[in-house]
Amino acid sequence: MKVLFPLLTLLISLIPGAYAETRVSFDQKGEIPALVEKLKTSGKSAGAAVARPAEAGTVPGFCIFNGKSGAPLADEAAFRAVVKEADAVFSGESHDQLKDHLAQLEALKALGAARGEKVVVGFEMLNMTLQPVLDEYAAGKLTDEEFLAKADWKTEWGFDFNLYKPIFDFIRANKLKALALNLPRKVVSTIARAGLDGLSPEQKKYLPAKVEITKNEAYIKYIRDSFENHGKARADGEKAFLRRYILGGNKGMGDMFTFENYLAAMSAWNEAMGARLADFLNANPGFAGQVIAGAGHVIYNAGIPASVASRAGGLRPVSFYPQDASACPAIFPAGDSGLADFVWYIDHSAGRKP
Repeated sequence: MKVLFPLLTLLISLIPGAYAETRVSFDQKGEIPALVEKLKTSGKSAGAAVARPAEAGTVPGFCIFNGKSGAPLADEAAFRAVVKEADAVFSGESHDQLKDHLAQLEALKALGAARGEKVVVGFEMLNMTLQPVLDEYAAGKLTDEEFLAKADWKTEWGFDFNLYKPIFDFIRANKLKALALNLPRKVVSTIARAGLDGLSPEQKKYLPAKVEITKNEAYIKYIRDSFENHGKARADGEKAFLRRYILGGNKGMGDMFTFENYLAAMSAWNEAMGARLADFLNANPGFAGQVIAGAGHVIYNAGIPASVASRAGGLRPVSFYPQDASACPAIFPAGDSGLADFVWYIDHSAGRKP
């Protein structure tokens, strides 16, 4: 994709409160810390920003196709219309890709324009025991440094916080709610090792009352590929992450586990995160929610989306799967059918490590 707007457009668009007049260029190739430093010196007050409807226009990088019909979204206005009608938005990501996070930010802007302050954003990156810390941070009571220390971000998640900072800044500036969705990591690893029956009574408290093991055949194949460490290139960055998160990073560790327990761990992980969002939306009529999570929890609508749908009847969901592409396809690739409600083609080449 060609760069159609200068870097300044991106910098301004990330300043709290400025999203109504500007658009994010998904082809920004600068350093993440430089963006954050620009925000710090912008002189804007986070508490003064108020969500406003965005202007119509076309944003570079909005290459989005309907995952079922294969029809492209005509422009940004069409994208905003899709998000406006949703009660739950599932935004997948490759964790280390800045452009994926900027795509999530665009969805959040559209949701904020439609719902005002009645938006909750759920994060895979934070386990549910950290909800009090996240509440303080979302309310502006903690600095970035204090939040990272209290949340033990480096240990809990590990990916560069600056990738997520624009999303958190938008939440804080516009007084939105935030949810820590994840299970404590030890709960996931215990299930992988000993199954659901191997959990202690204390660990079981983190799970919803009912945990469904996914029956989606395509998703089961995806999870099996992750377990067996199969697959190719970028898609398997997420699959490899799932394997490391569940089993650990040592080669050959999968031999110590059964696929049945691995599948149960992945299913419980999704079920718990979905239950967190569903419980909030059921208790807060009029709110819409957005999930910020790895693409492996969104793909085929079989992970978190299925968990939410089973617990919050009547919600209107929409999912976006980020697919790597050096250029916007002229027609929808048949092999990508069904990946999600919408497939968002994003060039990841600038974010790849050599």
